[in-house]
Amino acid sequence: MASKGFNPTSVPGETARGRKFLIVRTDWNSSITAALADSCHMALLDGGASEADIFETVVPGAFELVYASARAVEQGAWDAIIAIGCVVRGDTPHFDYICQGVTQGIAQLNTQARTPIIYGVLTVNTYAQAEDRCGGAAGDKGREFGLTAIKMAQIASS
Repeated sequence: MASKGFNPTSVPGETARGRKFLIVRTDWNSSITAALADSCHMALLDGGASEADIFETVVPGAFELVYASARAVEQGAWDAIIAIGCVVRGDTPHFDYICQGVTQGIAQLNTQARTPIIYGVLTVNTYAQAEDRCGGAAGDKGREFGLTAIKMAQIASS
């Protein structure tokens, strides 16, 4: 019987071997984004990528993920780009504008570029919810982002 849904524990063999990955993460909420990036990095290694083929860059905030991802696509050097951020709801509509802009920007890049860009932006109501997604009660989203990157790089090259 076929699996229903994403399996966050499966690493698709050695399919990351020889592929280049870029993790673009935000400095804003850095304790969360660094944890997500570390977990993503480990998933890429588990999938067969080498340390020499995994790169990371840091941008100030979530909105800047779109720009950095677009510039990385222009370089043409990546098999997949993982955009990692964390936006926590506050008292103003700023949360809605940032989340909408980042989501639309990454979606637009994915329709135009040959390089898959993984949407790794947590949009949460509380900081505790973000922590829960870094290997806590809500799973390990960083690992999921890495596995998604491997799977999408494989699709992009076929």
